[in-house]
Amino acid sequence: MTSRAQTPATSPVDAVQNRRKAAQNIERLLSLMARLRDPEEGCPWDREQTHQTIAPYAIEEAYEVLDAIQRQDWQAFPDELGDLLLQVVYQAQLAEEEGKFAFADVAEIVTEKMIRRHPHVTFGKDVLGNAAQPQPVAAELSARAMPGQWEAIKEQERKRLAQSGGQAAQRPGALAGVPPVLPALLRASKLASRAARVGFDWPDVSGVLDKVHEEINEFAVEMQKNDREKMQDELGDVLFSVASLARRLKLDPEACLRQACDKFTRRFEAVEARLAQDGLSMQDQSVEKLDAVWNAVKQTEKP
Repeated sequence: MTSRAQTPATSPVDAVQNRRKAAQNIERLLSLMARLRDPEEGCPWDREQTHQTIAPYAIEEAYEVLDAIQRQDWQAFPDELGDLLLQVVYQAQLAEEEGKFAFADVAEIVTEKMIRRHPHVTFGKDVLGNAAQPQPVAAELSARAMPGQWEAIKEQERKRLAQSGGQAAQRPGALAGVPPVLPALLRASKLASRAARVGFDWPDVSGVLDKVHEEINEFAVEMQKNDREKMQDELGDVLFSVASLARRLKLDPEACLRQACDKFTRRFEAVEARLAQDGLSMQDQSVEKLDAVWNAVKQTEKP
């Protein structure tokens, strides 16, 4: 793990200088991207790209940011954040060339949205610009209450957008706005959370756990029949119910699965290392031998 020494908190003067430097470097980045896309003197590869061809890179870079955070690699972290920022700038450049919007619109939209969703915070002119300060909330909210306020404001925004014709004219459904392209476990958790907001949920967590067992039993029935199509359908129900259970327990199913993957990788590599010390290869060992070494590795991890 790589880390940098802790630095003192930023002073107000340094904060102002950092913002000025940020504005300058954002301008440089925007100019760089425009140059890369120049029809005559730009980069041949960058000129060929479209919204669709570069979209996967945004997902890849987001996961690399997450990886740097989990490894607490603060040296790599700003580099990975920069790669992710580049994807935003790239998409905005393409949109500006098409006359749709520009990076300035992206920054303005997200700033005004954050102002709207924080009515409990008083902003200065440096933040508000031409935007109006939201009506203050009647009472001071705790950090625990913030997600509820956030979701309520988002729901109001969705309704206004639908009424203005930005979406279908009918009232948006409870599941509207959950992108189908999300990782499946994350999407399942968000869908279950949205459904729970309108009362489509078990009264207590035991009901969700019972549902997990029910779905596993239904999968086992189809597995006995060896019906692959129905097995896929039922296994999907198992995974969805597990994601719902994680949501009910306030656990991130993606984080849970990442942790399990990391644990499996760590233990598997330890098994390989132990066998290699004895001059053995994994392929030549019996299942019983591998299971014994695996359990021995597990024991070394226990506190």
